[in-house]
Amino acid sequence: MLSEDLRDGGCACGALRFRAQGEPIFVNNCHCRLCQRQTGGTSVVNAFYESDRVEVLQGELTEHVVKGGSGGDHTICRCSECGTAVFSYYPRVGRFGAGIRVGSFDDPTVFTPTAVVFAAYRMPWVTLPEGVPTFDEYYSPKALYSEEAFGRLMALVERKNRA
Repeated sequence: MLSEDLRDGGCACGALRFRAQGEPIFVNNCHCRLCQRQTGGTSVVNAFYESDRVEVLQGELTEHVVKGGSGGDHTICRCSECGTAVFSYYPRVGRFGAGIRVGSFDDPTVFTPTAVVFAAYRMPWVTLPEGVPTFDEYYSPKALYSEEAFGRLMALVERKNRA
């Protein structure tokens, strides 16, 4: 039996399995046009973890590099068998942090977005959740995150800057 501290997930075909440890730093529901194009959906919901808290248990990944909103490389990691997008590496923290697609977890219901971002670009028929901070563009993490979560994020930024 898994500890509540471990969260498993995988792709649509079952060939890829992963595990994340602990709570994410934050969870964003992004409605930007890039996320819409990259997912073919209305938005993406990512739980952000330190990469050393994420382990691929079985299967292989392929990587697809696209430009993020900052102009930096955004690497989307997909199951090599079925192509399901499982997680991403974003320019701000590089390979030190992973944004895991919440829908790829075995139990995605345990995650609630920390924030809805780029809501100005959402489809006009999408209803935003009550009680979740919503921003037309982005936000200041320091103003929104707990001290512990903000410290975890800044540690990743520092690691990337030193690399």
